[in-house]
Amino acid sequence: MLGTLLIVSGPSGSGKTTLCRRAEAAGHTAYSISCTTRQPRPGEKDGVDYHFLTPDVFAAKVAAGEFLEHATVHGNSYGTLKADIIELLQQGKNVVMDIDVQGAASIRACDDAIIRRAYADVYIHVPSAELEARLRGRQTDSEEVIQLRLHNAAEEDARQGEYQYALISGDREADYSKFLALLAALAMRTQLA
Repeated sequence: MLGTLLIVSGPSGSGKTTLCRRAEAAGHTAYSISCTTRQPRPGEKDGVDYHFLTPDVFAAKVAAGEFLEHATVHGNSYGTLKADIIELLQQGKNVVMDIDVQGAASIRACDDAIIRRAYADVYIHVPSAELEARLRGRQTDSEEVIQLRLHNAAEEDARQGEYQYALISGDREADYSKFLALLAALAMRTQLA
């Protein structure tokens, strides 16, 4: 049985990363190690935290079409190897990926038959007043950064209709229960057999 590839998107503060990490820590999903051109931080290990690649090697993999998705952020390149995801899916493992709306669109357009059969996506929506309260509650960002994140969230929310599922965020436990229910429902899809 082929596993599910669940793409999870949502604005900063939506809790998408927490949902993905919690499901992985509980053994519900598998984790794919991403590639990056940035230097390892103290304590990070190649092949465990990231596959640390030189810019030339990364560019060669892009040219060869080896990435399921890739992007440049703050001057460093990041990407997910298609072969790694396919291997996990063929082992029957569910893979969740915390990806922005542009990355999700890129994966959604992938023409690989296995990726297309395993693919599902969910958008984590947080009502704007709640999102603002969460961002302010972090007490880590300036007012300028908070306003930028709220502006970006509105733009991302406008693309919610591109997703198969929407999870309207409430509290962490309710969100996690809904997330696990979605994973369970996706595991019952017949086209994955």
